[in-house]
Amino acid sequence: MKLLIFSDIHSDTRALEKVMDMEADYYFAAGDLVNWARGLDAMGEILKRRADRMYVIPGNHESAQQITDFCGEIVVGFHDFHGGRITVGNFEVIGLGYSNPTPFDTPGEYSEEELATRLHAFDGAKPMIAVCHAPPWGTALDRITNLKHAGSRSMREFIEREQPRFFFCGHIHEAAGAQDTLGITSAMNVGRKGYLLDLDKQAELGFI
Repeated sequence: MKLLIFSDIHSDTRALEKVMDMEADYYFAAGDLVNWARGLDAMGEILKRRADRMYVIPGNHESAQQITDFCGEIVVGFHDFHGGRITVGNFEVIGLGYSNPTPFDTPGEYSEEELATRLHAFDGAKPMIAVCHAPPWGTALDRITNLKHAGSRSMREFIEREQPRFFFCGHIHEAAGAQDTLGITSAMNVGRKGYLLDLDKQAELGFI
């Protein structure tokens, strides 16, 4: 069973085409397919060949309603995964979009309190794979250019409390590809190149 998770395409059609060329059983778009919600229809044209296996959450550049419309009207078959939860093998896979507040007042931002409330909906989902837009604060996944941290404290609290086996995010471009460990959680900022999680291989190696 293979899950492909990617984020922060920001209308880069070549990057998205490369990701769509990868074979997987499930595809998770972890936010910011475009800039300021413009051009979603063009991204949908590239994504639609994987439509029945495509799960989409909003980043901070899309609103929840825009992603709902995108999944229900632009390309029928996409799954709106904002606040969603599905079972894949033995895992509960959960999804939550939006970021913590930014200086840019983008469409998809929650306060830390709102993020914490929405994350509590997934309490007790074990074993868990979490796909979110916002990275946890104070990790390798949320370092910006000046090496300061810009992630979410609520996301970090959620990971430390619930200990998903795998956590995937995006949002901070400078940290794309970065990995970190919080307790038993293997965490990664997937960026636009994406990451292919092969659950069968993980099991063969004894990691799960």
